[in-house]
Amino acid sequence: MRCCSGLSGSGLSKRAHLTSLNLKVLNPKVRRRRYSALVQNWYAYQAMVIRGTTQLLGVIGYPVKHSFSPLMHNAAIAHLQAQQADQDSFDSQLDYVYLPFPIEPARLEDAIAGFSAIGLRGFNITIPHKQTIIPLLDSVSEVARAIGAVNTAWHTDQGWQGTNTDALGFLAPLKALPRNWKNSQAVILGNGGAARAVVAACQQLGCSRICVVGRSPEKLTHFAESWVNAPEIASRLKILTWDELSSQLPETDLLVNATPVGMHPNVGASPVSDQVMAQVKGDAIAYDLIYTPRPTTFLQQASAHGLVAIDGLEMLVQQGAAALEIWLNQSAPVDVMRQALLDYLN
Repeated sequence: MRCCSGLSGSGLSKRAHLTSLNLKVLNPKVRRRRYSALVQNWYAYQAMVIRGTTQLLGVIGYPVKHSFSPLMHNAAIAHLQAQQADQDSFDSQLDYVYLPFPIEPARLEDAIAGFSAIGLRGFNITIPHKQTIIPLLDSVSEVARAIGAVNTAWHTDQGWQGTNTDALGFLAPLKALPRNWKNSQAVILGNGGAARAVVAACQQLGCSRICVVGRSPEKLTHFAESWVNAPEIASRLKILTWDELSSQLPETDLLVNATPVGMHPNVGASPVSDQVMAQVKGDAIAYDLIYTPRPTTFLQQASAHGLVAIDGLEMLVQQGAAALEIWLNQSAPVDVMRQALLDYLN
């Protein structure tokens, strides 16, 4: 059985089927590019065959139907399998498929036991399980313990292992910029699990001041106290209420939205007003962890005031690629994963 059996089993030729897809674009050049991308994806997915030996990867969350991880991971696996097909060989180490698993919080422990029973190779973790999964794993990396969240797990002879690749993913687009982060200030909006990964990443980046903004004084205090065993972070960390935000913006080099404000269905919302965004210094970077819609209202505000705008798509790609490399023990086709998402979003 082929993953995309609808492409080959419909009775249509490749060209007839592909041109029957959504190619109603007025510009002929755009139409040719879109058709070319579809042809390439058709060949890639034709190489992805579900066998009796196929092993499972996946992502858990609740809900999880919004996740783009299956799209980019299966595109990467299909690409690697297609490369092998070109060489007339098949490597069982690439015999995988990546699936979404909606797991209710109350059933998380049951799900992990079930994954062990069916021999699941590995999985990503998204909201709301990134922190609650930690005691259910047999071993957790130092970086994940410092962040206080796990987003990637895999099974070994020693049981379930966990780590966090979010900080690595967050850093990728920033490291590509010609910036000196020494003596810089980062301001992070939100103090949830996503903010923890950003704090750790900003310390790795070299930011000398890391400000975290939240609404609940009690939660902010708990957030600050949670870093006592990480002095290299605690010494740079400053906790702010939203009322104190404006006073820090003129000195801010990196402003990060680590809240869910701006996600579907409230795509017109932003965590800050246009007047607040105007106070950020002109050469700063605005970074939204949200990757759809593109751009978010937060990034539209930033661009209107001349700030460099970065969305969460590259973070998603890079953290996913790092996870795939753990599971497959080989380099991930990052360009393929990125293009799969761009094709879908466009």
